[in-house]
Amino acid sequence: MMTTTERSNQALSRVIKYAQHAPRYTSYPTALKFAPVNDDILQIANRNTTTNRVNLYVHIPFCNTLCYYCGCNKIVTRHPHKADEYLTYLDKELTAKAELLIGKRFVSLHLGGGSPSFLSEKQHIALMDILSKHVKFDSHAELSIELDPRNVDKGYLQNLRSLGYTRLSFGLQDTDYQVQKMINRVQSTAHIADLMFEARTLGFTSINLDLIYGLPSQTLDTFKTTLAATKAMQPDRISLFSYAHLPDRFAAQRKFADETLPNASLKAQLYDYAVSTLTKVGYEMIGLDHFAKANDTLAIAKHNEKLHRNFQGYTTQADSDLIGIGVSSISTIGNAFAQNPKDLNAYYARIDALQPAASIGLQLTRDDLIRRDVIASLMCNLKVDKRVIEARYALIFDDYFEQALANLTHIAEDGLVILKEDEIRIPEHGRIFSRAICARFDAYLNTEEKLGCYSKAI
Repeated sequence: MMTTTERSNQALSRVIKYAQHAPRYTSYPTALKFAPVNDDILQIANRNTTTNRVNLYVHIPFCNTLCYYCGCNKIVTRHPHKADEYLTYLDKELTAKAELLIGKRFVSLHLGGGSPSFLSEKQHIALMDILSKHVKFDSHAELSIELDPRNVDKGYLQNLRSLGYTRLSFGLQDTDYQVQKMINRVQSTAHIADLMFEARTLGFTSINLDLIYGLPSQTLDTFKTTLAATKAMQPDRISLFSYAHLPDRFAAQRKFADETLPNASLKAQLYDYAVSTLTKVGYEMIGLDHFAKANDTLAIAKHNEKLHRNFQGYTTQADSDLIGIGVSSISTIGNAFAQNPKDLNAYYARIDALQPAASIGLQLTRDDLIRRDVIASLMCNLKVDKRVIEARYALIFDDYFEQALANLTHIAEDGLVILKEDEIRIPEHGRIFSRAICARFDAYLNTEEKLGCYSKAI
């Protein structure tokens, strides 16, 4: 029988062993595998798609200030008129995408960024007018938006509700002042709580809070305070993201000295504490890093094994395509990915030249589709049924994935994945290692050198 200290040391050794670089697997293949495309890859894919259900994503890249931790595609500016020009280009892009929009059921809208709350109330009205001109949303469509609470007041929420938005997501990240100061995002927790109360009064059906673990100066004690504040506000959903430290790609992250960042062991403790705390007060663990109340549609989808994962994270919209508009937006139609330019001027230039907005993309091969299904099942359900994959693709699972299964042997010996005759399953204590486990099925990860462009899995 192992002592408590021995169990702790064993857990620590596993964390260190598997705290390697790996993709987040919001897609497979990942966006880093996209290549330049000459044709309108989405128009071609649209002719072969098997669904008429579509999720619409709109990227609003602007932010008033720079949060040092952020790895999103953003433009920091104090000039609100830049958004007016941007809205005209969104209108032009939708006009050019008319063929993709005809006859479609738009079941959701999501505004991400950057910060969609950079837009004024008047600009939000203009945006909804543009969208309504091109798109007809389903009567039960979910309209969601990400908000920086520092730019939002009660009147702002009232305007969003009047425009039909049903779901909100506030960036809480961390409540500790020292952490907030380090990441250049000082904000009032009481203000966020007031906004959440107002949102419920206005009839928003779901409110999400974003948390990040692994930020500079975070300790277990300070993170406990963040979790206590989160519990008190009772969000319907919680996103618990691992801070992705990639200073070579994001210059602002170079402001953090390495010694200020929690090491892999502490990050695992922060994650474990959050999981333990939130599940004890009634939240369901969803996939790798989301939580939802038991009556939430995400929790219901989890129990029905209907979860889906896309570029916005976990979703219930499994049988639908994704059309993204705006700079850096990614679309998924049928078996094709396509992404607009990440640079604003390059995006504008393509629209002005009447070129397809997407400049890079990928047409998935049969092997991509097979591996995508396996990885998605592991990320969403913590298991994959071998027989389902065999029937879907007319193959013998153990033969097709002989190398991947061999690469899982050591992880299985450590008890973090269970290899059975008919299925592969990740036990609850192995959940934090999901990305490392999925990486064994990734045909594009052949060398350690390639792994360096991804964040650490823990």
